[in-house]
Amino acid sequence: MINEQKKKRLRRSMMFLNGQKPSLIKDPYIYKADSLMFDLEDAVAVTAKDTARFSLYHALTTIDYRGAERVVRINGLDSDLWKEDIRCVVAADTELIRIPKCENKEMVLEVEAEIEKAEKEFGKEEGSVLIMAALESAKGVMNAYEVCTSSPRMIGIALSGGDYTKDLQTKITGTGIELMGGRQQMIIAARAAGVQCFDTVWTNLDDMDGFRRDVQMIHDMGFDGKSCINPRQIDIVHEIFTPAKKDIIFAEKVIREIDTKKAQGIGVFTVDGKMIDIAFYDGAQRTIKMAKAAGVYEGDL
Repeated sequence: MINEQKKKRLRRSMMFLNGQKPSLIKDPYIYKADSLMFDLEDAVAVTAKDTARFSLYHALTTIDYRGAERVVRINGLDSDLWKEDIRCVVAADTELIRIPKCENKEMVLEVEAEIEKAEKEFGKEEGSVLIMAALESAKGVMNAYEVCTSSPRMIGIALSGGDYTKDLQTKITGTGIELMGGRQQMIIAARAAGVQCFDTVWTNLDDMDGFRRDVQMIHDMGFDGKSCINPRQIDIVHEIFTPAKKDIIFAEKVIREIDTKKAQGIGVFTVDGKMIDIAFYDGAQRTIKMAKAAGVYEGDL
């Protein structure tokens, strides 16, 4: 049974951690990222894959990550490593598996089948391990909706900007122009499918102003969160993706006014000088829901 509440949990920040390095995976909860992504793919040398698996298994089964979601990026399906990755992390009660370089529904179904086998092998609850997919190519982005709707375990898709821009035969500029088409297509696909959408990492740690502008832009586009590579990035992401007090107050007014006016048969009215109708209701509820999940709401709605 898939836990729908787990699928829709708060994922503003998802911090990458090298699964090969005990120093990085022993206590990353101190940074307070919503999700911790332990990497068994690109961050781990080919000669150290077994060591990384062993280290990560023992970390996941012995360390209390204090509420942070535990995500593992497995090796690519074009390798002979990913099936053992899945066995390892399912046995260790990982909550979410990230598929790298995903391009179609069939890749998701392959991973899903291996997860199901591992759940049975290790006596885990069926449906306990969820899936997300990283889109890293033009083909993957073009097939975004197909990927989003491929499995009930699918919680969302994430853009991997480095490989994606390489496939487009361009490069990361810092302006976001080269990612705009892919970002827009992915967020549309995710919303149409009812799943989440996550943005790529920002690698220039010397340009935190640029990072803030980038996070604000993808927030305004509708993304659910941002992948991070450094703890310094987390607070900025949380600040931008957490509703401000004024937005919470306005959402409360909208919900209460719509509830009242609907009972009176009134369809259009104003709140704080802004024209409001029933179409604003879902957005206001999302604001309150996000504020509750972020721990900044003390109201009674």
